[in-house]
Amino acid sequence: MRFAIFIYEGVEPIDLATFGVLSMARRVAPEIEAFTVARTAGPVTLANGLVALAQYGADDCPAADVIIVTGGPGWQKEAASAPTLAFLKRYCEGRIAASVCTGAMILAAAGVLEGHRATTKREVIGAEVPPVDVLRSRHPGVRVEDALLVDDGAVVTGGGVTLCIDTTLHLLERTLGARVAAETARIMEYTTARAANAARTFGTAPA
Repeated sequence: MRFAIFIYEGVEPIDLATFGVLSMARRVAPEIEAFTVARTAGPVTLANGLVALAQYGADDCPAADVIIVTGGPGWQKEAASAPTLAFLKRYCEGRIAASVCTGAMILAAAGVLEGHRATTKREVIGAEVPPVDVLRSRHPGVRVEDALLVDDGAVVTGGGVTLCIDTTLHLLERTLGARVAAETARIMEYTTARAANAARTFGTAPA
């Protein structure tokens, strides 16, 4: 089972927890493979200066079963990038297309979310507009839900920031089974947090 993680300039570093979850999951299911991809291979400067390495670029990206598009303040520039949108539109065909946080905004701009149910980040600071509201206004063809996670078959979208962990665990459960996801959560010491998030009514803290 192979996962591609799409990164770009301005990704929030915490969204690389997607890769971290998959790294832990390999202890349970060694057949898992994960790699990073960007518009071009090489160093990618994330938000606040952390540099990550994209192992592949759009032109030489190998096949994968799942692609996960990460989020962060750089999403607006990436959602306006014709090469990025062309790559995602092409690459998402025939595989599970997933996003975490504002990665959904990029998938929407590429047309991948059209006609699907989806969610994205909602919590903001100061005068920022919640991305979930931006998704609604910019992409009326997307059925936006106020949810922590939305699985709509070919498309899986997660809410903001640390929900990238829950979204990746969900993708593991869907592709490799409940045992792999549960055991990965256990060795990450995330079982309690995962259960609490799963029990939440949106917009409320667990009891």
